[in-house]
Amino acid sequence: MKIGVPKEIKNHEQRVAMTPLGVQLLTRDNHQVKIEKGAGEAAGFSDEAYKEAGALLTDSSAEVWQQELIVKVKEPQATEYHFFREGMILLTYLHLANEPELTNALKEKGVTAIAYETMTKDQSDLPMLTPMSQIAGRLSVQLAAHYLQSPKGGKGILLGGVPGVENGHVVIIGGGVAGQNALQIAKGLGAHVTLLDVKPSVLQKIEEVYGNEVVTLMSNEVNIAQAVQKADIVIGAVLIPGSKAPTLVTEEMVKAMKPGSVIVDIAVDQGGIFETEDHTTTHDDPVYMKHGILHYAVANMPGAVPKTSTIALTDVTIPYVLKIANSGIEQVAKQDTMVYSGINTYQGYITNEAIADTFNEDYRSLSKLL
Repeated sequence: MKIGVPKEIKNHEQRVAMTPLGVQLLTRDNHQVKIEKGAGEAAGFSDEAYKEAGALLTDSSAEVWQQELIVKVKEPQATEYHFFREGMILLTYLHLANEPELTNALKEKGVTAIAYETMTKDQSDLPMLTPMSQIAGRLSVQLAAHYLQSPKGGKGILLGGVPGVENGHVVIIGGGVAGQNALQIAKGLGAHVTLLDVKPSVLQKIEEVYGNEVVTLMSNEVNIAQAVQKADIVIGAVLIPGSKAPTLVTEEMVKAMKPGSVIVDIAVDQGGIFETEDHTTTHDDPVYMKHGILHYAVANMPGAVPKTSTIALTDVTIPYVLKIANSGIEQVAKQDTMVYSGINTYQGYITNEAIADTFNEDYRSLSKLL
């Protein structure tokens, strides 16, 4: 199969969808990999390294997009939609519930679009999302602590405090992979932490690990409002595969927070859980102030650490790239539930029920189309 790896063009998206090792594994199986020149430089992978691994290099984005299977990191940008064509296979993070124009473009051109974030064996197991959730969770607290500093507009609190001075308070909404990794860093920095989740089993797991060092609460409107009001940092770490993130923190709750507090929403690329998030931000201009609260709403947080992110992503994606390249998408979809669940659009239809519901569009079962 002919595989293309374009250079990412989303703002400060410095990850690349494949390492030289991934290229080597594919070319070993007699597949052709065409990579846009410079695609891996920001992540620490030179053109020469890709060439030595067996890749073909090109200056032309169009040439890369002409391949049968396109492997990316982030959703295609509007300037790339014209590359779409019937029968193209696209493998990347898509987050279509927050991307109506992209969803329509994929449907209209008949692209087989496979989203890493919906590839699952069950609703609680998202192996393609796990490494990026780990990174985003850890980054979220690190970044929020930075923006708590007065020169950045924050309230001037050292998260870990010092002897005789109270530590900062971090509230994490969502106890999945991202939330647990945020918790790990927050505790490591010495913060007081409250974590909320809707699943008693998650709260039980947190208590077993941290004992009474972490306050665990059931996630509901009353508990969220009370916790957020006391917080110096609030981390949003809620994701429903394929669906738009639910609004859990209302504008009134944000208004009740202390000025100079910081909000970081890991799921902003799925719409975010804060009512006050009226737009996403970029690494160039990552925060905005609303009601006296700093909002960090960058939709590609792991792009800030591209080498770590690229290696972690390729580790989990390359086995599925190999499967698709070796056997074809239809055959693999019939045999592998991970790939089946990842297909969001196929032959002009939305094949993910949650996405179809989000846009009130017709849903077609992939099994019937196959």
